[in-house]
Amino acid sequence: MLTSMQIKNFKAWLDTGKIRLAPLTVIFGANSAGKSSLGHLLLALKQTAMSTDRKRALHLGDTSTLIDLGTFSDCLHGHDLNKSLEFEMTWTLPKTLEVLDPLKPNQRYAGDRLNLAVTLAAGKSGQPEVSSLRYDLSSSNEVVLDVDLTRRDNQKFSLESQKYHFKMADGRKWPLEEPEKFYRVSDVSMARFKNAGFLTDFALATESMLGSIGYLGPLRNHPQRTYQWSGDTPEGVGQMGEYTIAAILAAQNEGRRLNRGPRRPTQAFTEFVASWLKDLGVIHSFTVRPVAEGRKEYEVLVKTHAKAPEVKITDVGFGVSQVLPALVQAFYCPPNSTVWMEQPEIHLHPQVQAELADVFISAIRARENGKERNIQLIVESHSEHFLNRLQRRVAEGEVTPNDVAIYFCRRAGSVTELEPLRLNLYGDIENWPENFFGDEMADLTARTVAAMNRQQQGRTT
Repeated sequence: MLTSMQIKNFKAWLDTGKIRLAPLTVIFGANSAGKSSLGHLLLALKQTAMSTDRKRALHLGDTSTLIDLGTFSDCLHGHDLNKSLEFEMTWTLPKTLEVLDPLKPNQRYAGDRLNLAVTLAAGKSGQPEVSSLRYDLSSSNEVVLDVDLTRRDNQKFSLESQKYHFKMADGRKWPLEEPEKFYRVSDVSMARFKNAGFLTDFALATESMLGSIGYLGPLRNHPQRTYQWSGDTPEGVGQMGEYTIAAILAAQNEGRRLNRGPRRPTQAFTEFVASWLKDLGVIHSFTVRPVAEGRKEYEVLVKTHAKAPEVKITDVGFGVSQVLPALVQAFYCPPNSTVWMEQPEIHLHPQVQAELADVFISAIRARENGKERNIQLIVESHSEHFLNRLQRRVAEGEVTPNDVAIYFCRRAGSVTELEPLRLNLYGDIENWPENFFGDEMADLTARTVAAMNRQQQGRTT
């Protein structure tokens, strides 16, 4: 789970400052303020880790990737190639990572949190190159092991640490190679030392974290009358929810059972999803079944209320098909995942938008096969109703302020600022931003004045 991140010189962001990321993080803000850019960088980092090209420091994307950010110049703040793109991420590890120095068998380094800080600068061709990358392994918020790979003024790299002594291999002191991608010390460079093999573990931990990031975009596919499924297990529901039904069938086929939190009854996956749809108030019942036995075509049948006939999902309101991917992704993603969602409330009635906050609170507390799922949700939203319900649940003690992080994103000239909103135990936001959801008081005042003027006009005619 990501616990913090910071980005500098990326698109509208000159410097985000250190962003605390909670199990449920919600980002509000005006259109085109830069909210989505934060998630876009994470997607670019993920597709770089997934790429087979180890020489590319940052895979900015193409038509076949998760995101296409254009050129490196397009990504930099002010499109200035003289600036460096900097980012830093900290995340908790699923289990303690141990490092042993083969030259000092009694020396042991163990931590449950990893921090990665990277600086990318434009090379001669304008493509991003690693200027520096640094890892910090921590335990109880104390750094136990640090690694710093830095490009010097002579363009050669140095590998250093304040807590670990890297011992060069015997023979000629060959220079270190360029790092692989943005996070990996190359195998050849590690071979220059007698005790640098553990750096592979750091790279694998980074790949595992980035691989666990899921994404659901703001635009979702229209519902279909039939869906194809051949028994595959998709990674997630897809950026547009195109694999939602396949994910439901895969989870059901694997016998996955979940509950909404500690001491709550478990349910089969399809039944679990159906119960949430019913609680949200969008439908009464939900079923996925094959068109005919032995076929790979499936249909989604729903009832809008108890006495209504069963109809296909295409024949009911559009909101069902739009909320279903968000609901499924929140519970389908593997344990220890981070899911970034854009506007999950789109096309939903205000009441359902509020109920969606309860779904996400449940998602970060849900258990599967008796174990905590340890899921993190980062949500971009415009919904005041979603926020009101979240505040209410904090006041009721259903979720703590530590489990929630809320931010307001605003433009300030050519840069974007991210303001953390202070949520207290009573569910109050102590630093409510000006015009957070528009100027409601101005609208009420203007409406009252307009009504008085019309009444006055009516008396004089």
